[in-house]
Amino acid sequence: MKTVKQFIRRFKWPLLAGLLLLGVWLLPLRGQVVVQTPAGQAAQPWPQINLSPAPLQPEKPLRITLRDRQPWANVLLTWNGAPFQPEAWKRIEKDEPPWEWQWTIPEPGPGGEIIFYTDCQQGCQERGRWRVGELAPPAPLPPRVPTKLGVVFPNPQRDWRGRSGWVVELTYARQHDQPYWGVDALAQRVVRDVRQGQRVIVRVDFAQGQALPPAGDEAALAEYLAYLQRLARDDRLQEVYALQLGSGYNAAGANSAAPDHPVTPEWAARLINGYGLAPERTDNAVQKVKNARPDLRILVGPIQPWSADQTGDIPYRISAPWLDYFNTLVARLDEAARAKSAAGQALILPDGFAVQAPGRPHAPGLTEPERAQEPRRDLHRPSWGQAQAGFRIYRDWLAIINSHESTRGLPLYITSTNTYTPDDPILPAQNYPPGWLQAAYQEVASQPQVRSLIWFLDYDGSGDRRWDGFSLSTGFGQMYEAARDFEELLAGE
Repeated sequence: MKTVKQFIRRFKWPLLAGLLLLGVWLLPLRGQVVVQTPAGQAAQPWPQINLSPAPLQPEKPLRITLRDRQPWANVLLTWNGAPFQPEAWKRIEKDEPPWEWQWTIPEPGPGGEIIFYTDCQQGCQERGRWRVGELAPPAPLPPRVPTKLGVVFPNPQRDWRGRSGWVVELTYARQHDQPYWGVDALAQRVVRDVRQGQRVIVRVDFAQGQALPPAGDEAALAEYLAYLQRLARDDRLQEVYALQLGSGYNAAGANSAAPDHPVTPEWAARLINGYGLAPERTDNAVQKVKNARPDLRILVGPIQPWSADQTGDIPYRISAPWLDYFNTLVARLDEAARAKSAAGQALILPDGFAVQAPGRPHAPGLTEPERAQEPRRDLHRPSWGQAQAGFRIYRDWLAIINSHESTRGLPLYITSTNTYTPDDPILPAQNYPPGWLQAAYQEVASQPQVRSLIWFLDYDGSGDRRWDGFSLSTGFGQMYEAARDFEELLAGE
């Protein structure tokens, strides 16, 4: 017995290191594995990386060879955030570890950060990370003051003036592998936005021209839910604040793929939290996403105001097609949540509602000084009764949310505002009155349930010039005044 104790004391650290290595070999661990011994020596079993040339020569292409013990599927390597697919991969016979991948970085510069991801078809999982060359460690983000102000598609060069605002990015489930709208390009934009201290909402549409899967199409719905879950699993997107489910799906223009099967309130609620299904079923957006990442918020996508393309079966006390549609949707979400609760499950609800709140400064009867103050006044049309006809449409959305038991008090995010109204289409570049955005901000600043005021849009990096008349960054026409109001709000809020 004494001999055994002496042996253990003498060889304690080698034994512990050996047991740890054995566990690493047997367990499907993710992330770079490093074993630290008492002498300060580090063993890096896998993944193993080789660089050529080494040391790095900024003017020469960098060849990266990586080996690992598992034949990982759908791998991806990023260099300073830019994605690179492997040029080749193979199994190395009679060698450990046996699997090898290769990449070439054409212009590596003085240094970079390499991240190796696996299983990207289900959401990229980080496996290893290395820093190469003369690369300064990332500076910590300076403290930022939160603001409700934000933009859709932020200009990469925007100076946020020490504010932590909101940005909305967009991706499509059907175009997940496209160069700009796909998940890899989305991940690059999200990393950039987070490094600038902004809170990121990712709007997820089913396809271009089709906000959500067509009503009744279970195969399309399964595809959309799988994409939501993929986004939730992706390690590159772990700083995303929320996913917004589509936009404007009560309007015909957002149902162009299947105009005979438009997204009804019931179908939207079935997609969001399982309305109409047996309580034990989990094939809905809230449960799919929360199972992958519990802290990721789900926002109900906005209804297009003043659209009569669809209505709902549960009229609101102020009856109008867009309000009846939204009231029916919220009622179905409430019904589904209570049904699951009655079956002994948790309350399955979205985390909030994204809404559109356009202004109508060009409404007949408004004097020139009144146009800039339009967000701070009730605006009606005789044919619409008491339904709000301008920026204060947000109050109608809020009242409907608070009229149902389960959704009462949930936050509201204005994820799209400007001075363009779809039923009376005049571009903001033609009708924006100086001071309008400041008045809108003053209107919502004292509303604690309203979390954001996000201008559509700032800068379209896809190159689509149709949005120049909305863009804060182009300075086209009256957008010069809108951009100045935005800057003054950031600087002096």
